[in-house]
Amino acid sequence: MQFTAQQIATLLQGRLEGDPEVKVSDVAKIEEAVAGTLSFIANPKYEEYLYTSNASIIIINESLELTGPVKATLVRVKDAYSSFGLLLDKYGEIMSGATKTGIEQPSFISPTAKIGKDVYIGAFTYIGDNAVIGDNVKIYPGCYVGNNVVLGNNTKLYAGVKVYDECRLGSSVVIHSGTVIGGDGFGFAPLKDGSYKKLAQIGNVIIEDDVEIGANTTVDRATMGSTVIRKGVKLDNLIQIAHNVEIGEHTVIAAQTGISGSSKIGKFCVIGGQVGMVGHITIADGTKINAQSGISKSVTTPYTVLNSSPAFDYKSSLKSQAIFRNLPELQQRLLKLEETVNELTALLSTQNLEYKK
Repeated sequence: MQFTAQQIATLLQGRLEGDPEVKVSDVAKIEEAVAGTLSFIANPKYEEYLYTSNASIIIINESLELTGPVKATLVRVKDAYSSFGLLLDKYGEIMSGATKTGIEQPSFISPTAKIGKDVYIGAFTYIGDNAVIGDNVKIYPGCYVGNNVVLGNNTKLYAGVKVYDECRLGSSVVIHSGTVIGGDGFGFAPLKDGSYKKLAQIGNVIIEDDVEIGANTTVDRATMGSTVIRKGVKLDNLIQIAHNVEIGEHTVIAAQTGISGSSKIGKFCVIGGQVGMVGHITIADGTKINAQSGISKSVTTPYTVLNSSPAFDYKSSLKSQAIFRNLPELQQRLLKLEETVNELTALLSTQNLEYKK
């Protein structure tokens, strides 16, 4: 898809310098740009490329003063960085089919399902009984939406997402490919013969507004009640959220983290990759947990920073790591100190004996 400099300047409310009809069909970094691409300069250290770049259109700040001739058509704006970001958002919407509407075939939609306005439902999608699909929802091909599921307005399910029965998603939720919402929690009762009996998982998952969940993440349904992902939470790829977990507003969690059942995570927490968390604990608001940490007990003080496994206070853990690295040297010093003490003890013992004689 091509855009002219005039179209871009109009969208950004910028001022044109150059050919308004020049066209671009791709974006590129300023130092790698070729003819037919759009680029930008926001950082002064890249300004030298402005005069050598082969980009057809370059977005620059209004305040930038030229010191030489420029081949590209320029679009001057108040903030080149944010303006370029706006263009990337628009470009992404177009490339991802965010403007699509309609129902592709083959697909199955239960007669009792309620479908909102301007919805896109991709081919090979299944929508179950009494499901409610809000306005402007995008469901890409190969998705499963179970019975009594609710999808709020402007929610987006990428290809291959599975949302089990009874789960409820708010507005402007984004779920990436391969993610499963509402699979059974890990509930098994041990029997006398050493085998395990599965416990029915009869709860659901509730995901509030403005949540984004990465690819191949799993959020288990509650045994009873609800597993809850609060407003504004951002989950990376490959995360396991177990049954009856609650994650507070605007918490972010990086990839390969596992949260065990019935744990409660507060608001505005930041949890690094490969963190492991035991069940039935509480994490205070604003807690930060470094990657590969293991959390084995509740965190009750807000805005605590944790590290290591088992995790403990971040600054203390750094001091401990420094000591650990120096253990061989410290051992040698202790051995020498022990030798010196033994020599002094022997000397004092001899002197005391001679004095008594």
